[in-house]
Amino acid sequence: MGNRAVFSKNYFTTAVVFFLVEVFIALFIKDKFFRPYFGDFLVVILIYCFLKSFWHRTPLHVGIYVLVFSFAIEVGQYFKLVELLGLGHSQVARTVIGTGFDWGDLIAYTLGILAVFGFEKFVFKKPLSKNGVQ
Repeated sequence: MGNRAVFSKNYFTTAVVFFLVEVFIALFIKDKFFRPYFGDFLVVILIYCFLKSFWHRTPLHVGIYVLVFSFAIEVGQYFKLVELLGLGHSQVARTVIGTGFDWGDLIAYTLGILAVFGFEKFVFKKPLSKNGVQ
């Protein structure tokens, strides 16, 4: 029946846990490394798990989608997307979309998705794609 959505409680629960960790980091961690880079590392895992909760696609497909989305947000930061959208006054928009481009963020996103691929392949023993890309 094609790409019917199948809800995954495991992925959703994991997404909720990562969301709570992200909230904790945002509220209580005020350093120059852990909050910005580890937070970005974790946020792609959060988005991946959330999508996998509802979207039955291969880890490779979802991981690449999340990485492209994350990179697009970062490029939007380079071009001051929050300001262009007229949302510069909104702390929520400034936090969610972000306001400052950083090459380190792109590295953190990439490492986060590579960690997802590692867990999917080596811990959960799932092939990364339908044709068995290992």
